[in-house]
Amino acid sequence: MATQPQKIEISGDHLTIDQVVAVVRGGTQVELSPDPRVRERITSSRALLDTKLAQGEIIYGVNTGYGGNVRFLIPAKDLNRHQENLFQYMICGVGPPLPEDTVRAAILLRANALAKGFSAVRPLIIERLIDLLNHRITPIVPRYGSVGASGDLIPSAYIGRVLLGQGEVLYKGKQTAAAGALRQAGLPPIGLHAKEGLALINGTTVMSGIGALVIHDGAYLTRLVLACCGLALEALGGVDDPFRDAVQSVKNHPGQIAAAALCRKLFDGSRYIRNLDEIRKRIQERHGSLTQEIARVEEAIQTPYSLRCVPQGIGPVLDALRQHEATLEREINSVNDNPLVDPRQAHVYHTGNFYGGHVARALDGWKIDLATLANWLHALMAMIVDDRFNHGLPPNLIPNPGLQTGFKGMQLCLTSLVCALRHLANPNLVHSLPTEQYNQDMVSLGTHCALTAMEMTRILEACTAIVLITLCQAIDLREGRNPLGRGTQAVYDAVRGKSQFLKEDRPLDSDIGLVTELIQKRLIPLPEGA
Repeated sequence: MATQPQKIEISGDHLTIDQVVAVVRGGTQVELSPDPRVRERITSSRALLDTKLAQGEIIYGVNTGYGGNVRFLIPAKDLNRHQENLFQYMICGVGPPLPEDTVRAAILLRANALAKGFSAVRPLIIERLIDLLNHRITPIVPRYGSVGASGDLIPSAYIGRVLLGQGEVLYKGKQTAAAGALRQAGLPPIGLHAKEGLALINGTTVMSGIGALVIHDGAYLTRLVLACCGLALEALGGVDDPFRDAVQSVKNHPGQIAAAALCRKLFDGSRYIRNLDEIRKRIQERHGSLTQEIARVEEAIQTPYSLRCVPQGIGPVLDALRQHEATLEREINSVNDNPLVDPRQAHVYHTGNFYGGHVARALDGWKIDLATLANWLHALMAMIVDDRFNHGLPPNLIPNPGLQTGFKGMQLCLTSLVCALRHLANPNLVHSLPTEQYNQDMVSLGTHCALTAMEMTRILEACTAIVLITLCQAIDLREGRNPLGRGTQAVYDAVRGKSQFLKEDRPLDSDIGLVTELIQKRLIPLPEGA
């Protein structure tokens, strides 16, 4: 991740996934852009709404009921109360709390969307959302409740009500009442004006916040899976032919080219990786028996696909990442509520930008990619622990098999996790059900997609940890006769710093946990540009 400034300005435009991560995980401070045009857009949208209301225009959710209750008009004296009432009946979420970083991401994205100047909120609303981030006041938000159609209504209500001094938050490491946390931070609760409650909850920012973090983590995980492939190639004496640039350049796909390039960086300098040209030369020079050398060629030119097709198999995941990053960054810089109050055209649009279809489609696709990575890891594990395929290593990678069983349990655990991932990879988007008096008759389930992808990410991190530990064991059993590649050596060293060689059976759950933590903190180094 590129170095981020000490403070990030938001304006509704140009927010990146890396900046989101810097704020929600790294604690980078946020401010509303000082560009006067940004504040002018915000205040102009608010002024237009006030003008339209004064002229008696009927505006959805402002002077009408919500959803199927649109037929009920709200008296002018109750407009503010109407907005604050959202934070009463929408507080019905279920399940364990969302992780702190995902809630912080949702707050940042909501502030950024409102800063575009189409939501008719006062600047105070945006500034107070920013205050929550900068003071690290994080609302407690239940995991379930959104159908991702009229935005993330229920989870966003748990966030928005904190501005009113309602609900529970995480503050200074403890769960506490929002009113008390605001008071300690010197932030008085605010009251809402017409439309401001709807603007706070009607949007895709919870699913998009989770999605941004999932894709960010997925980019690193994908490259770690390629590192696993590199270590497996070394442990099994693979050949370099499938990774040559000439092979990739005639296939045309950028992801394949990038995957092969990273693998070459990983095993650059390795003496474990075999070169077919050298094997052919040995035949010509007749070193050893002709039968032995021919067998080496036959073995080298028909390695299993999990070794030979790495660029073609993992490359599409890299291509998909680029697409998903673009989709998420477009969404996090979008106006995604309803109605839109457009000061440029002096018009109020009643529309559906709150619908989470783009995010849902991207994350459902990404779930398939996560399962693909898991399948690849499973194939590597199956070869490396099986003495029928691992080129002379002991079964289950234990020096004295028999009483000692080695990595058999690790393979069983990996298989369990991969089966779970394959189940979770099923799409959410297609399971739409009508709700809310048939007003929301098609829903995106984008937050379900995001939550499932988040769960899959955590599982894949554990899968990767298991395979990394296993591959380091296989490398050690080769007795270090040859140096590893420059990239794979750094990976090996990081893993070995937390998980030592298995001489005899011992519990490995803590090893998995420690290496998983390395992965989550990005402490396993990868080659530059990876």
